[in-house]
Amino acid sequence: MLAPGHNIIVIGTSAGGMEALCKLLDQLPEKLPAAIFIVQHLSMDSSSDYLVKRMAKHTKLQVKVAENDEVFQRGTVYMVPADRHLLLTNKRILVAKGPRENQFRPAVDPLFRSAAAYHGSRVIGVILTGMMNDGTVGMDAVKRSGGITVVQDPDDAEHPDMPRNALRNVSIDYVVPIREMGALLYSLSQTPSGDSITVPQDILNEAQMVERIMTNGVMSDIKKMDDLGERSGYSCPDCGGGLWEINQGTVKRYRCHSGHAYNEESLFNSMNSALEETLWVSMRIMEERRNMLESMANMERSKGQSRWAVMQQERAEEMKIHVERLKEILLNRNSVAHNLNMRNGENTPGAS
Repeated sequence: MLAPGHNIIVIGTSAGGMEALCKLLDQLPEKLPAAIFIVQHLSMDSSSDYLVKRMAKHTKLQVKVAENDEVFQRGTVYMVPADRHLLLTNKRILVAKGPRENQFRPAVDPLFRSAAAYHGSRVIGVILTGMMNDGTVGMDAVKRSGGITVVQDPDDAEHPDMPRNALRNVSIDYVVPIREMGALLYSLSQTPSGDSITVPQDILNEAQMVERIMTNGVMSDIKKMDDLGERSGYSCPDCGGGLWEINQGTVKRYRCHSGHAYNEESLFNSMNSALEETLWVSMRIMEERRNMLESMANMERSKGQSRWAVMQQERAEEMKIHVERLKEILLNRNSVAHNLNMRNGENTPGAS
């Protein structure tokens, strides 16, 4: 059984996260009166077992890959498996391959939201180094449910985006470098939690909705989505369905009834990706049409029909101009995106 107090610690991180996690775990005592749950952005082919073994070298706490439907225990660190989401209920862990949130699976927000919904003021939410802003919505849910929020000092983070975005949007309780975080978490875990704040109904409703989608594949009905937010004029970049705009809390976000969820930044990035894919498909189709027109022109020449051959060749040359224009647009888009990523120090999300 978990001891009373702040005994649920949820941690979200991305690029640079493994080094930060090892430094943090190295500071925690063996008899920590809390369970720790970690979501690190991982590529699909990452080995969670390898990461667990690496973390275990830095702590006397039990470290393991989270398993679906297991009862969680204090003094244990649970690592999310690759390509799965990690959720909490009252006493159990849920591991599911549900729809992506903020373009990620695993994503930080589902873990934080479920922890806030079921454990309220007993939760400590922690955001460490990472790119973009996954975890900000989840941290807001922890804060609104009476939990404690902790962020790695951006100046101390290898990649400061995730801490900075959390600080920009949520009233964070503690901002500390990683070297001070272990002592802080241990102290907070021994502090009795208050029950003065009731978990907001929208957080509980959304957590339960996500739980049904991820574990049973049951899409949300329109009425539940209307209760959660207002219909927007946008379509889901992943499934094409309508998006609902949700404004509870401090962070605007979007969700479709299939389960895909976005904050504003991730929705914008997803739209960009969808646009680029459409442009590549368009270029392929135009290139195929040009090849067909040239083939038709050659056929007319072989028949001695020079007039028709010239017409088809002119159409092929016109199509070639359109293909070159699209190619220039795509290459410029990729060059701009690469330069921005290099400037921001972005790398592929994974076990850094």
